[in-house]
Amino acid sequence: MRAVVIETAERRFVRDGYAETTVSQIAADAGVSDHTIYKSFGGKPGLVRAIRAKALLGGGPTPAEDRSDAVMAEESDPRRVIAAWGTLTAEVMPRVAPLLLLIRDAAATDPEVTELLDEMDADRLRRMTDNARRLVEGGRLQAGLTVEDVADVLWTYSAPELYELLVIRRGWSAARYGTFIAAAMTAALVGPIA
Repeated sequence: MRAVVIETAERRFVRDGYAETTVSQIAADAGVSDHTIYKSFGGKPGLVRAIRAKALLGGGPTPAEDRSDAVMAEESDPRRVIAAWGTLTAEVMPRVAPLLLLIRDAAATDPEVTELLDEMDADRLRRMTDNARRLVEGGRLQAGLTVEDVADVLWTYSAPELYELLVIRRGWSAARYGTFIAAAMTAALVGPIA
């Protein structure tokens, strides 16, 4: 039931927009009661969190964040770590960016959605800061970069707005996008190949 509700909500949000979609519509489409959705998810913000969590799993049998953590644990070369992140981002972003962009747009007129967007941005920054800390501690980055500097680079290149510009608006493939962000992050953090 949970998976059906999440998929139904995602379809409705993407097709009709966040503000225009009601819990009652999602419940009717999913064949459950409004009460079930409120009890299971807490309403539309909870549904968005669940959709995002599903999208961040990626497409493989192992969640994308776990694969990212494994690369960090197994690989000491920051260039290889960043290349793997580019591949993972190309896998995950097509799943999560449409929802995040929808929420960004809805936040312009809905304070509840603004809080949700702020929460999701803070969560992404937390994850990128954790990654940055591990990169800095591993060394081999350009001299003088702080954890905050590295986190800002990672946070910027993991932004749905960049995906929107290059893939949605310019028509890049997800693979080209992943290669681009890996190259850009490598140049910013590690520097050119000597």
